[in-house]
Amino acid sequence: MTARSTRCTTAKTRTSRLAAVAAIAVAGSMLLTACGDQTNGGSTKEGGSPSSAGTAKAPLFSKLPADIQKAGVIKVGTDASYAPMEFTEGGKIVGVDPDIAEALSKQLGVKFEFVSGTFDGLITSIYTGRQDLIMSSMTDNKKRQEGLDDSGKKIGKGIDFVDYFSSGVSLLVKKGNPQGINSLDDLCGKTVAVQRGTVYEDTFKAQATKCGDKKLTIQAFDSDAEAQTRVKAGGAVADLNDYPVASYIAKTSGGGNDFEVVGSQSDVGLFGIGVSKDKTQLRDAVKEALDASIKDGSYAAALKKWNVEGSAVQSATINAGK
Repeated sequence: MTARSTRCTTAKTRTSRLAAVAAIAVAGSMLLTACGDQTNGGSTKEGGSPSSAGTAKAPLFSKLPADIQKAGVIKVGTDASYAPMEFTEGGKIVGVDPDIAEALSKQLGVKFEFVSGTFDGLITSIYTGRQDLIMSSMTDNKKRQEGLDDSGKKIGKGIDFVDYFSSGVSLLVKKGNPQGINSLDDLCGKTVAVQRGTVYEDTFKAQATKCGDKKLTIQAFDSDAEAQTRVKAGGAVADLNDYPVASYIAKTSGGGNDFEVVGSQSDVGLFGIGVSKDKTQLRDAVKEALDASIKDGSYAAALKKWNVEGSAVQSATINAGK
């Protein structure tokens, strides 16, 4: 798949994850569909008329639930501050996930409408029915599948995942690596920054336990952009990110002069498209659409566009995360 032939615009713009951290506060109002502007008031095309139902001629349109066929839209929750996976550029939500969604859209015959919010509120948006799917580089794990908190306490019914991307995590440090960080063990006695509610925060917490008396201080933020800013300013020695994201940040931020990736990838796992356990028909339709896009090459094209071909999966799976 190539870039979208029709892109939506919004009232706010941002050229990179780090260009304006203050923009994170307004990211929740930013929307994107495969074609046409969106507002919180409902789905509208650029001319202002209501959007039409889905395209019944699409190969897998009939696989979708009737309500989504009628609406012609799948509502997708994301945190659009995670380049190259999902971020805002020129007032649009762009990246790997939106491009994969476009490939799925062609198979299913409905638009994917992206709405940006904070990462740790995305699963709740599925519980409440505000969103139909999550596409936000979310790691598929048993905790999220079963609705458990960090202590193992049941806090929700959990969600299902259609797994679509494989990635390990890497440390992102200030350019030149002034603290000589090359592994998680090198962080003991230091301060790190991370996005709240992510598996990377869990990784740092586990490392803090391992560090024992040589305390590891963890500063958690609402967005990863804020965590990066903290590292760049010298208030923390490292951030933790998925390897494709960390590499993109190191290459683009400050013209490649702000950060670098150190050490080797660890904790390789799967990203999943999150869906309510009550919506098995939608889940299975998305899985079938992903398999079809893998087969026809549009999935590979989306990954190649962002230089993340090494994270491709060979086939779609459901709840394969551990």
